[in-house]
Amino acid sequence: MTQRKYFGTDGIRGRVGDSPITPEFMLHLGWAAGQAFKRAGQRNSVLIGKDTRLSGYMFESALEAGLAAAGVDVKLLGPMPTPAIAYLTRTFRASAGIVISASHNPHHDNGIKFFSSAGTKLDDALEAEIERWLDQPIKVCEPEELGKASRVDDAPGRYVEFCKSTVPNEFTLDGIHLVLDCAHGATYHVAPKVFRELGAKVTVIGAEPDGLNINLNVGSTHLDALKQAVAEKKADLGIAFDGDGDRVLMVDRDGSEVDGDELLYILASQRQAEGRLNGGVVGTLMTNLGVELALREIGVEFERAKVGDRYVMERLLANNWLIGGEGSGHMVIRDCTTTGDGIVSALQVLLAVRRSGKTMEELRAGMSKLPQKMINVRVAERFDPLGRADIVEAMARAEATLGDAGRILLRASGTEPLIRVMAEGQSADDITRVVEELARVVERSTP
Repeated sequence: MTQRKYFGTDGIRGRVGDSPITPEFMLHLGWAAGQAFKRAGQRNSVLIGKDTRLSGYMFESALEAGLAAAGVDVKLLGPMPTPAIAYLTRTFRASAGIVISASHNPHHDNGIKFFSSAGTKLDDALEAEIERWLDQPIKVCEPEELGKASRVDDAPGRYVEFCKSTVPNEFTLDGIHLVLDCAHGATYHVAPKVFRELGAKVTVIGAEPDGLNINLNVGSTHLDALKQAVAEKKADLGIAFDGDGDRVLMVDRDGSEVDGDELLYILASQRQAEGRLNGGVVGTLMTNLGVELALREIGVEFERAKVGDRYVMERLLANNWLIGGEGSGHMVIRDCTTTGDGIVSALQVLLAVRRSGKTMEELRAGMSKLPQKMINVRVAERFDPLGRADIVEAMARAEATLGDAGRILLRASGTEPLIRVMAEGQSADDITRVVEELARVVERSTP
């Protein structure tokens, strides 16, 4: 991925109007992707979905034109969660799915994610092929070979039924009051239906998108609104999605946050107790060490992947395991779906709670998170922090301070111009000190 010109950890992302997030680039990207998919011998149709950003209309039209110029048919889904596009790409037997979204970023950002015909993220080879075609000038196919576009009007209903199908028929949410925070994003019109149709009493916030308010003080990156609503409504649980619906975090009835690491532990421990785990669990380099230690206590193997749900999926497939995830709330549950899905993950957590007969608090008690601190250092352009001698020396000093009881992680963000500096260990004071010092070194080394 370090050799890619446009693709990052999770597709292509940036500020609207700045290269490459421009209409001209999206036109070229649609054409390049069409050429790559056709030559890969895949079917001649592509699905396009988007979140609720105002700029999505502009980029949807540009991608549609580029794909049509390459001779590829297009099916437009409108605002839909990212995992819905993955699912519908499979059910429509399409060549690929394209999502126009910048996930948890503010409205002024946007981006593109691709799904293969199998509903998984594209492999590196196909991304490289798309980039190769981006270096070629657009050549429109013969007029009689141009692609056609159509809209899929029943996409939301199809996805609602899919989500419900991932839990047993006898499972209901009768008697539970949920608050859903849809981040003014892509889940606003489907998540409430899923949980209501399964029997829950549902209060909804963050479900009035206007094109500009996506993720604005709501959603999985801003939990205060959800905490307040859970307290005011005296609800049993709060569920927060991000702008494109592939992440989920929760808030317990007492207002405590339940992050992705804790949700992953709850799922894994309950499945282990039921004999349904079928192997180990995949986390990432960012997963709290407490998860690894707690899983080890109950005899569950744990492996770390690079940050990004595509890498979690790669390790799950390699090990033939079923469950993996990130602290941000990206979770992959392979026996339910092919990618991170906030709604499906929430349903699996609720299923685990119901089957265990315990409260969320009781299920979380088996894991103790170690103190962890991260500082994001903004840079003019991404660079490899481990390629700088002064940073490597500072990191060695930090590791010596923490010893065997902690760990340090430095990595360039794959979606934003940030260097992430993270440490965890037994002492919160030691962690704060080493992270702040290491972040200062990174700032001084910024090109």
